[in-house]
Amino acid sequence: MAAGPLQGKVAIVTGAGSPIGIGYAITAGFVRAGARVAMVDINWEWLDESARDAQELGGDDCVLPIVADVADYQAAEAAVTRTITELGGLHILVNNAGANPRSVGLAPEGAGPNAWDVSAEAWDRVVAINLSGPFYMAKAALGYMLGQEWGRIIGVTTSLDTMYRKGESPYGPSKAGHEALAATLARELEGTGVTVNLLAPGGRTNTNLLGPGVTGDRSQMVQSEVMAAPAVWLASENSNGTNGRRFIARYWDESLPLQERLDRAGAPAAWPQLGRGERGAAQ
Repeated sequence: MAAGPLQGKVAIVTGAGSPIGIGYAITAGFVRAGARVAMVDINWEWLDESARDAQELGGDDCVLPIVADVADYQAAEAAVTRTITELGGLHILVNNAGANPRSVGLAPEGAGPNAWDVSAEAWDRVVAINLSGPFYMAKAALGYMLGQEWGRIIGVTTSLDTMYRKGESPYGPSKAGHEALAATLARELEGTGVTVNLLAPGGRTNTNLLGPGVTGDRSQMVQSEVMAAPAVWLASENSNGTNGRRFIARYWDESLPLQERLDRAGAPAAWPQLGRGERGAAQ
């Protein structure tokens, strides 16, 4: 069998525990492509189940389950160190771990509450996971990646309108912060061999973030598996030169020639066109 595009690569995927989650879907895609993956999550029960599922795809040594809270810098640093020590390196970081007040058990009463109805505790916890977590993981990983002059950081964010939609605080604002952080890192890392890009599902996605009481047919939602193919491409040598971009997974069509695929699914990360417009107006 031909070697996959990630053969010999080592990845960390955060938030990889949930069996129906984006993190597991990306992990499975990486394993099928030949990578070994450190699966990071705070939920050991989910992590153990998902790690065993991944091992059925790639063998016993294809994954390393690590229980760690990305909102704790020391835990993030320890997860990176353990990955490098036990898997022999680090090439790819997927910052996928995410939360909303419902998923951390701190949701206020009522659907779609106003931002001021969110408790300070819920705000702090969600922002810590969704924004500080990607920063902590990148900070812990970048020294090693820069030393080898090659690396991939992929951030999982959300649709742009979700970032400011009514009732989405603090999830939306924290994901907007993650988007801006990734765009900043991409500019700062330009020319180093380390790239930073973003990947979003492109719609309401069937994951455990929705909670058990969600209305609607889950089969009609975006499924986590759509994230695997674009994540594998972004993580591979084939994406050399792609930096500071965001991709919508449900528009990623493997049947299209690469440039058409990139044009259809991709755009600049964050909002550079708005920044230019503001500068122009100020002048």
